[in-house]
Amino acid sequence: MGENASFWESLIYAHPTCTTWKQEAEGSIYHLASIFFVVGFMGGSGFFGLLYVFSLLGLGFLCSSVWAWLDVCAADIFSWNFVLFAICFVQFVYVTYQVRSVAFDREFQDLYSALFQPLGISLTVYRKIVLCCDAEVITLEKEHCYAMQGKTPIDKLSLLVSGRIRVTVDGEFLHYIFPLQFLDSPEWDSLRPTEEGIFQVTLTAETDCRYVAWRRKKLYLLFAKHRFISRLFSILIGSDIAEKLYALNDRVHLGQGFRYDIRLPNFYHAALPEAPPVRPPQRSHHLQRGSPRRKPAGVTNCGSFLAP
Repeated sequence: MGENASFWESLIYAHPTCTTWKQEAEGSIYHLASIFFVVGFMGGSGFFGLLYVFSLLGLGFLCSSVWAWLDVCAADIFSWNFVLFAICFVQFVYVTYQVRSVAFDREFQDLYSALFQPLGISLTVYRKIVLCCDAEVITLEKEHCYAMQGKTPIDKLSLLVSGRIRVTVDGEFLHYIFPLQFLDSPEWDSLRPTEEGIFQVTLTAETDCRYVAWRRKKLYLLFAKHRFISRLFSILIGSDIAEKLYALNDRVHLGQGFRYDIRLPNFYHAALPEAPPVRPPQRSHHLQRGSPRRKPAGVTNCGSFLAP
């Protein structure tokens, strides 16, 4: 204990104390370095926040190096500040390279700003999502079909970027799909990774549309590597399905003036004017394997078909 006490005493007291203070202030370079340090530590997070922090801290250490070289004439102070300046410079160059490497086309940049950035998704994570779809935006011409009832296999997950898609079953209109909505979220959610299925509805482009498509197997491989992306898509798909169900519920009414619960079977037939009244069963179970949009009997052909 005595040796430890003597060590701390020597560390604290074995140096000359400041009996007099300098009357003149340090040079302007020293104060400029301090200003850079204060402003630099106010930076935020993300790529641009890192660029802000490393640029200002680097300038601060550079000014400190110049101050140590010209005013203090201390080689050790100059050396440490110059090493810290070099580290900040290298970090600035590295972050700049990362920012350039995650640059996207205009449509993907707009998609990030509208859908993923509000959720706090970083550009590095978004880049993995974009690379999974090969950074390609697919065009669907007007009156062409993305999927045909009873024919098109469920082998991808697509997100509409622009345009409007009409969803029908047996020729009866169900709802529209608008930009930033998934085209086949109900079909995706109804199948396990090892299962296969076909569409129970027809999806037709009412205008010229553009969408992003992730192949089923490739997307599941991405989910296996990155659990965060898997949870992200689970939230997005669940929210998208809820919006589609609300869209259906808003347009399904009975003649008596009350809403017909879309979770009950045969609600499509109940919504038709010529359909006879249907007594709701006791249990609600309208989702079928392969598509949560219920499949009535019969198939309606589509004038043209395009399913990349």
